[in-house]
Order: sequence, then C-alpha cells, then structure tokens
Amino acid sequence: MINFTVGPVQADDSIRRIGGEQVPYFRTPEFSAVMKENERMFLDLLHAPEGSRAVFITGSGTASMEASIMNVLCEDDRAVVVDGGSFGRRFCELCELYSVDFERISPEFGRALTDDDLKPFEGARGFTAFVVNIHETSTGVLYDLDLISDFCRRNGLLLVVDAISSFLADPLDMGAAGIDVVIAGSQKALACPPGISLIALSPRALARVAAHPSKCMYLDLRSALANGDRGQTPFTPAVGVLLQINQRLREIEERGGVEAEITRTGLLAGDFRRRLAGLPFEITSESLSNAVTPLHPTTAGAKDVVETLKTDYGIWVTPSGGELAQTLLRVGHIGALTVDDNRTLIDALVDMRSRDLI
Repeated sequence: MINFTVGPVQADDSIRRIGGEQVPYFRTPEFSAVMKENERMFLDLLHAPEGSRAVFITGSGTASMEASIMNVLCEDDRAVVVDGGSFGRRFCELCELYSVDFERISPEFGRALTDDDLKPFEGARGFTAFVVNIHETSTGVLYDLDLISDFCRRNGLLLVVDAISSFLADPLDMGAAGIDVVIAGSQKALACPPGISLIALSPRALARVAAHPSKCMYLDLRSALANGDRGQTPFTPAVGVLLQINQRLREIEERGGVEAEITRTGLLAGDFRRRLAGLPFEITSESLSNAVTPLHPTTAGAKDVVETLKTDYGIWVTPSGGELAQTLLRVGHIGALTVDDNRTLIDALVDMRSRDLI
C-alpha cells in the first residue's frame, strides 16, 4: 500500500527498524538523555523563544489539545476560537467542558480567515486568548498565521496554535509569531507511529500553567514539566515512539533542518497538484497547506473514489466523514513519499477515468 493519508503516514526504514526492536526500560539516565534531546530539537525546529519548554504526552493530538485548554486557560479567560471544521469545533467543545468563555469565528467551508472575520473581536470586550487549528485538516484550509499573530499582538491575546498537521509542512516560527502554545503529533509530518503528542510552551504559557490548579492527574502539565526537568515523564510513556521521534528529529537536523523539510513537502504538494490538471477534481480550499490537497470529485462520489483506490490500486487517501463523505477526499503529502508515488497515484486516477469510475 502507498499511504497518502494525513496520518498515520509512511515512515522511513530507519524509523520502522526502531519499531521492531525490543522496547527498553525507561527510568534510566540513557532514556533521560534522549528525552532532553527530544525537547531541545523540537523547540529548535519551532524557533521557540528563550525559556520555552516542551512536554510529550502519551496520547493523541486531542489529548494535548485538552491538556492545553485545561492547563493554560481557566474560567477567568475569554477566548476567540476559530471553528472552521471538525478540529476547530473540538476546541469549542473543550472550552465548554472546562468552562472557558469563548466566542467562535466560523469561516465558510474552504474559505481563508480574513481581516473582516477578526474585526468584530478587535479592541476591548475582555478577550484574553486566541485558539486556532492553524491548518484545519478536515477542510484543508491553512489560516494566515501572520494575520492572526498581528491581531493577537494588537489586542494582547495569548495565542494557542494546534499545528498537528502543519508542523514541518508549513512555515511556523513560534518566537517571531508570538505563539504561546504549539501542539504537534507524532503521526503527521514527524512520520512516526501514533501515540505521542507534543506541546511547546512559551514563558508566558508556562507562567499560566504554574498559576492554575490541576484538574486532571494524567494531563497535569505542571507534573509533566517537573518530570521533564530530569528527562522523564510522570507515567509510563510510549517509549518506542519517543525513540523513533528522536531518530526522526535527528534526521531532520542532518538533512537541513525545518526549512529543508518544509521545502521538500511543498515540492511534493506542488508536483501532485500540477499532475492533477485535466482530471475531474476540484481543489476546495482557497488557502492550501503543503500537508494536504482537499479534493471534490466532480463525476463520482468521494467515498467511492477512496474505496476504489484502496481495493483496486493499493493506495490509501484520506476519506471524510459525515456530510462530507461523498463530496470530499484529501490527499496527503507528508511522510516518506516521493514524486514516483505521486506518479503512481495519478496513473491510478487516469486508469479509473478510462474505466468510467470517475
């Protein structure tokens, strides 16, 4: 199978080999050194401001979304939340769960965020935070980080960014953009198995974590940070995945760093989109991430296209759920993919057209 989904994605041989090894005991100086190195490399790739910290949560990206809302915000906050799809809506649900007052921005499907969306929230009104999935993976829309950053600076807002599908695929400079919280995941462009989500915290976010009482034992970031001081986690982590993350971060550093990785992903995305010309698909996002191309098949149901690619051609692409199941599919460009893989997918789509399947 060739995996063009947006996660879990294809991994390099070096990552898969580690997955086949015996998992070591982790309460050791050796594992602590790995974890300290993981934190340093992750923060370096984000261009995190001095004094930032990172924690590694054994759980999906949603676990770190929840940990961020629960530990960084509180009932005294008032947040602006971008609800442009299923993942933005999840942030709204988390704010409701933890009694964080919020108002939502709800861009139309496929539409970018604009100044007009932000104007109603300009000025006073007591807002303290801005929460966004910078790449709304469910619709394939990448929001304008510069626009959001400028808005937050003007209004003195804490900025929480879910970059789970954007980290290593699109430019993101935590320090330059004034981001206080960045969330990432092991199974996206890090191209490791699922099981670990990562949170980077600026000094301002760290102060909030220190000031807020914990509401959960497992997702208590104060405990995670205290254990991180010694290169450990409060509870048994996904040890094997953390070792794979270490290998992957080292490889990214050796291959030119975050900029080189973003360039590679961008070239793959551009190559696929050029090859798509002439086939019966519409790109539905007006603001694309390098990570994924959202496609509306104009002559067939999206769910049927996904199933045929899987069963007849050995290719996975990402389906959509709910009301989008028959109208939208998504082709990922992250992980260990190549231009040859793009050719294989396009050849399959051409063949499907010759068989009147699209």
